[in-house]
Amino acid sequence: MTDVIVVGGGVIGLTTAVRLQQRGADVRVWTAREPAETVSSMAAAVWYPTRTDFDPRVLRWAADTYTEFVRQIESGVPGTLLRRTRTLLRHRIASPPWWAPAARHFELRDGHGPYANELVFDAPLAEMSAYLEWLRGQVKQVERRRIHSLDEVEAPVVVNATGLAAGRLCADPNVRPACGHVVIVENPGLDESVRDEEDPAGVTYVHPRRADVVLGGTFQVGSYNTGPDPAESAAIVARCTALVPELAGARVLADRKGLRPLRDGGPRVERVDKPDGRRVIHSYGHGGAGMTLSWGCADEVAELALD
Repeated sequence: MTDVIVVGGGVIGLTTAVRLQQRGADVRVWTAREPAETVSSMAAAVWYPTRTDFDPRVLRWAADTYTEFVRQIESGVPGTLLRRTRTLLRHRIASPPWWAPAARHFELRDGHGPYANELVFDAPLAEMSAYLEWLRGQVKQVERRRIHSLDEVEAPVVVNATGLAAGRLCADPNVRPACGHVVIVENPGLDESVRDEEDPAGVTYVHPRRADVVLGGTFQVGSYNTGPDPAESAAIVARCTALVPELAGARVLADRKGLRPLRDGGPRVERVDKPDGRRVIHSYGHGGAGMTLSWGCADEVAELALD
């Protein structure tokens, strides 16, 4: 019998499966969609604990994930790279944010113009089309299978990494979507990420990858609307071009919307021991910080599952 079944084929499920395999477990991933079709595939996937409150566990997950991504970048894992990043703040802060100890080369600087401060640091980035393909290739067994209840999963250890679907599967009222909209354009030669999450017109970020740039975005809590919105797309491009003028005239390559799996109170990473002897490990509700917390959460899930 398979030791562990991981339900969910996004970045949380696949990283967890890899860690469990490395610990010697026989692992199978059940996923309703191919990894390339999950919401993870649409993510800008830049390390940053966006809209995540301080918690010692979250800081540990973020720091461990950062360390693992740097290791992967240095070893040439497909789709990974390191970008200098500037986060622009419109309200002055007296000290670095809680997550600063996890990042390399962090600086808190005075800002310019409408910005009171700048946070400058190096941030790992994952080009998710290539990275998810690499992750999937690391997992020995991936099966397309949709479930309606976690009770359908017969294995000594079950990992619930179902993202937004966990709200239904666990009857968790704290799970809800946060719709995100990004526009992908050709890269005119940018190599630095910039974000202004306090822009009164809407959250704004520019994340250059090798051949393209992710422009964002939106964070619409409670919205399930993933339909086309040309006016919103144009507004995103306009905000990003005002922030980084080099983007003027960049050709649009893609327009994407997805539902982040947000959870009030933060991610749920927890073991539940069932009366029949099974262990169910929950790992969901990472919101827009799935990539940022992925490997740290995978480490903790592996400990909960196997120790």
